[in-house]
Amino acid sequence: MKRNMSILCIIFLIFFSCKDNSNNKNNLAAQSGHPSLILTEQGVKQIRANLGSIPIFDISLSETKADVDAEIKNGIEVPIPKDYSGGYTHERHKRNYIKMQKAGVLYQILEDETYAKYVRDMLLEYAALYPTFSVHPKPRSYARGKLFWQCLNDSNWLVYTSQAYDCIYDFLSEEERNRLETDLFRPFADFISKENPKFFNRVHNHSTWGNAAVGMIALAIDDDSLLQRAMYGYKEGKIDPELKDDDGGYINRDGKMGFLANLDEPFSPDGYFTEGPYYQRYASYPFLIFAQALQNKKPELNVLYHKDSVLLKSVNALINLSDADGDFFVLNDAQKGMSLQTKSLVSAVDIAYHFGGNNPELLSIAKSQNNVTLDDAGLAVALGIKNGKDKPFSKKSIELTDGADGNQGAVGVLRNENLELVYKYTAHGLSHGHFDKLSFSLFEKGNEVVQDYGMARYVNVEQKGGGNYLEENKTWSKQTISHNTIVQNEASQFKGKYDIGSKHHSEKYIFDDSNNSVQVVSAKESNAYPGTELHRTMVLIEDKDYSNPFVLDIMRVKSNAPNQYDLPLYYLGQIVQTNFNYSKYDSPKVLGTKHGYQHLYEEAKGSPNQDNIKLTWLANNTFYSYSATATANDEVILARIGANDPEYNLRAEPSLIIRRKDTQNTVFASIIESHGTYSPISESALNAYSNIKSIKVVFDTDAYTVVQFETTKGKTKVFAISNMNADKEIEHKLTINNKALIWKGAFTLK
Repeated sequence: MKRNMSILCIIFLIFFSCKDNSNNKNNLAAQSGHPSLILTEQGVKQIRANLGSIPIFDISLSETKADVDAEIKNGIEVPIPKDYSGGYTHERHKRNYIKMQKAGVLYQILEDETYAKYVRDMLLEYAALYPTFSVHPKPRSYARGKLFWQCLNDSNWLVYTSQAYDCIYDFLSEEERNRLETDLFRPFADFISKENPKFFNRVHNHSTWGNAAVGMIALAIDDDSLLQRAMYGYKEGKIDPELKDDDGGYINRDGKMGFLANLDEPFSPDGYFTEGPYYQRYASYPFLIFAQALQNKKPELNVLYHKDSVLLKSVNALINLSDADGDFFVLNDAQKGMSLQTKSLVSAVDIAYHFGGNNPELLSIAKSQNNVTLDDAGLAVALGIKNGKDKPFSKKSIELTDGADGNQGAVGVLRNENLELVYKYTAHGLSHGHFDKLSFSLFEKGNEVVQDYGMARYVNVEQKGGGNYLEENKTWSKQTISHNTIVQNEASQFKGKYDIGSKHHSEKYIFDDSNNSVQVVSAKESNAYPGTELHRTMVLIEDKDYSNPFVLDIMRVKSNAPNQYDLPLYYLGQIVQTNFNYSKYDSPKVLGTKHGYQHLYEEAKGSPNQDNIKLTWLANNTFYSYSATATANDEVILARIGANDPEYNLRAEPSLIIRRKDTQNTVFASIIESHGTYSPISESALNAYSNIKSIKVVFDTDAYTVVQFETTKGKTKVFAISNMNADKEIEHKLTINNKALIWKGAFTLK
């Protein structure tokens, strides 16, 4: 490794010079020797010294060795690319980069040249083939790769392979290194960046992978100019500001680019990632692995602690955005079932523990993962667990702000016992966002009770659109009617247009979890439907008169003209009982023609018999009831997803929709309760009936809203909220039914 570097280059690197000089190969002022990215020379020594005495690390090492040994036995294959996600060549190249990274680590820890030879031989095959590749034959992506159908996956390859190269660097001859860098790594980095600026020069999880890929190989081969490009983008790459990607999002309208911009923009000060936890999980790996490499190789740059350690905060935020089972809440585009067990979160937890102050609660997450990374960070976690330092990770109610400065709404999570309420009042979420302002979902014991649909995609299932996003993601999943929030005049918020929705965010009003018995989250939205103001307040209540905590939901609508309002509830389970009459059709009708309505079957329609409607359903051997205020002219629609879906891409799940026509200002108030169980073994149903006798809005003005609810045992309570003043010190007084209601602060439950 060359060791002479000019003072000028050192100064430029320390102060993050933005200039990209692709013809100037300079050595970094780095820690000496290899490995120096995720593994360090000192770390390798410590790992070897502790082998056999650190159980979780030893198990992870043994499993990795068995995996790579089997792969080596099967032989090396580097096929000509031809498939989409899920296809053979796609999965083969993906498998190759994962195995190379593992083999490189094994070589360092076990000092067995078998692993170094395996990585070397595979890299030389790639070096022989890569110059012969044009772009990938599959044309769907806005930025086609070479090994894969999109540059995103090419970047995955380089992030992992850079680590493998770093681990075997000293094993290779100078001739082999020159060949790999000349025929493979530099052209690969140039293709991702110079030849694809619309992929590389943006703020998006795609570009994070691209920036990290170029940056990781820059660190591995000691190239300052490549590192500058990774940090600040490819300055010569010009992009039409009106250009959009495959998801309809603008690629780059404001000129921001590079790894640091991707740190500054998508993360709020609380560590919330604006695309949502599913894509934060995906982006966590390049964010943290590159930051870790920079911390090891160039600690003076302090990237891991950039923006008040936002990357380290993001790990805690992500854990808090998972349910009782560790599955991530579904916000924006997201596949259900992604969880803390995913490989990228193993890496994230280990890095956050090692570099973030050794939080003992993270050790309990690592124990549940039963796996650690085979590097310095993984060793730190393994030693912490061995020494009994772990403490349970306490998931509590939390509000996580959105936006680079934390001023673009938020996600509020209220927790009590086994119930978890997730309320979304954020910015749009870049191109993976949905038109779902003031939407919510509800979980009990890790099970979805009221769902967010998530995305229409079967990741890496080749038979389903090549494993990519399906058309129904745009026509159904992103549309407002697919979420648990108000739809006005059968049209999606912001007209269903990204370029409008991306300009706006909801406004948080109240988040108060100070009293576990009455937790409140409240937010407002005034841009989704011009001329209409929405204000939704959700309350998680614990009361001795109820067997379980329950949710009170108050949705206020104020408009400058009469409209039709639909309020859907995507409950999961089997209908047990309703208190309203309905007619079930012999043949379901399609509910509408656009904005997602074309994908809903209207299976039955009814009308309220009284001032309330009630639906009771059974799911996971638990009874749930939804009690909602109603007017005489309301329609109650029992619907099911799946219309205009000839390839069965959508899940056929139920919904109840309250439709209120020709109404200007109104309030929807409801209660969702978990109230009983069914045992299929004893065949007994316990507490199968709702505890709510009635719910009604007893007062509503611009200034105040008061909702009263009564139990089946005759006990009555009221919840009152100040709609205009959330000051905790202000006293309020109302007279309702000749009785004075006095309280201090924004709300009260009496």
